[in-house]
Amino acid sequence: MSATYLESLFSLRGRVALVSGASRGIGMAIARGLEKAGASVVGIGSSAAPAEAPTGNLSYERCDVVDNAGFRSLCEMLHRKHDGLHIYFHAAAISLTDGASTDADDNFDRTIDTNLKAAYHCCRTVSAYMERSGGGSIINVTSIGAVQGFPGNPGYVASKGGLRLLTKALALDLADKNIRVNNLAPGYIHTAMTDKSFKDPQRHQERLARMMIKRWGTPDDLIGAAIFLASEASAYVTGQDIFVDGGWTAKGL
Repeated sequence: MSATYLESLFSLRGRVALVSGASRGIGMAIARGLEKAGASVVGIGSSAAPAEAPTGNLSYERCDVVDNAGFRSLCEMLHRKHDGLHIYFHAAAISLTDGASTDADDNFDRTIDTNLKAAYHCCRTVSAYMERSGGGSIINVTSIGAVQGFPGNPGYVASKGGLRLLTKALALDLADKNIRVNNLAPGYIHTAMTDKSFKDPQRHQERLARMMIKRWGTPDDLIGAAIFLASEASAYVTGQDIFVDGGWTAKGL
């Protein structure tokens, strides 16, 4: 198999990508991976600056996905600057576990607003610019929590489950505009969001026992699937869930 053939399948050269939740963790890893695959990438997040300085054809802009007007302005700027917008990864998310010191109703509402409602508005907005660019690929980062129940965090599970089916609905609605919409579903990935469980010996082992591949994932483990879903290698793939979970969702006993 020649390098030229692989390049034709997986290269993102000439593509413009937008990645939300890119200030750290999974979003940052995906943004860096897309840039290395040849795309011009803009990462966005609610933080003033990313955890690591961007390099190459990767830049960072501060933009909160719950700010619909701000997100639309950023898409307009990006499309005008690059004369196109072809790839969007929605990796922005929050996880607010319920506890004695927190308001469960407020946690639920905030989580739905950020993880589901904002995703809907972002996808709707970015799809208009993709249509002007001749089509594109939208990838929503969901979770194993989109298909399984987890304790103490109903807002997260509900938001990711809703996002999973929202993706399938948008895949149908946007197919005639040459826009594909898919889900990338991580398992337990060691990030700032999961660091508390990772460092707790009991929780660490409980989660490890559910995996076929006996290690927690890293953000870099998602890059291959991300490039696949963004590239022409997945040209006939839409409305699907790609699980990168070390075998968690497939494991029985």
